[in-house]
Amino acid sequence: MIREIEIRVAPGGLALAGFLAGLVVCGIGVGLSAGSPVLVAPLLLGVLFVIALFGLFIVNPNEAKVLQLFGHYVGTVREPGLKWANPFYTKRKISQRIRNFESAKLKVNDHDGSPIEIAAVVVWRVVDTAEAAFEVDDYNNYVHVQSEAALRNLATQYTYDAHEDGQMSLRGNTVEVAEQLKSEIQARLAKAGVEVIESRISHLAYAQEIASAMLRRQQAGAIIAARRKIVEGAVGMVEMALAMLKEKNTIELDEDRKAAMVSNLLVVLCGEHDARPVVNTGTIHQ
Repeated sequence: MIREIEIRVAPGGLALAGFLAGLVVCGIGVGLSAGSPVLVAPLLLGVLFVIALFGLFIVNPNEAKVLQLFGHYVGTVREPGLKWANPFYTKRKISQRIRNFESAKLKVNDHDGSPIEIAAVVVWRVVDTAEAAFEVDDYNNYVHVQSEAALRNLATQYTYDAHEDGQMSLRGNTVEVAEQLKSEIQARLAKAGVEVIESRISHLAYAQEIASAMLRRQQAGAIIAARRKIVEGAVGMVEMALAMLKEKNTIELDEDRKAAMVSNLLVVLCGEHDARPVVNTGTIHQ
């Protein structure tokens, strides 16, 4: 693999001033040697100064220039400013700014085989210009394709929702899933000289063909969970009521009456509608 080699080149300001001064001197020499055989010398020197001017280039902040000489990698210039190098060097600009992109909404099957739609945002930057320039054909496209491939692979490893306690899911463990997604994308992009700064899921939903069925499933789960809480609370209230009656000796109840009381209290406390009591105007047994 080709690794980055950072090099320093000549300051462009000094080189520009020197070349311009040389061109002025060559112009004066051409004027003084007009009609003389020595005219060729200042002309050739002037041509060399003009060619040398093509070695000037600008490096912007958070940008690098990869230098090559006839296909051979020479090095990378990172220091911003006006620079000068061999005019026969080819200079390729590589941006090192932080970039991000959002993947398309991918339709994949989760771990249970349910079709889902998923998308992610990836924040990245180039850290090794040589690898980005020479190890892959187009590092921008490489980042996009490999990120989507990693997202597809991640979606197949987890279920959309956790069906058991302690089970990892895409919806319930967003932080852990985002960290794993970042690690997997980084592993795929390391050979391209790219660093993944952050990745996170930006869109997650069931596919349209099963969305309504899954919505009913979620609603049913929520109703069951709510009913469980209601029953637990109702049983606690019944136990408290029986304990208080026994403690204060308010009324003596046999086992049958206790069972009837528990049944009535549970019906009242767990019912979906307001209770409609029946007033008993007779004795306790009638």
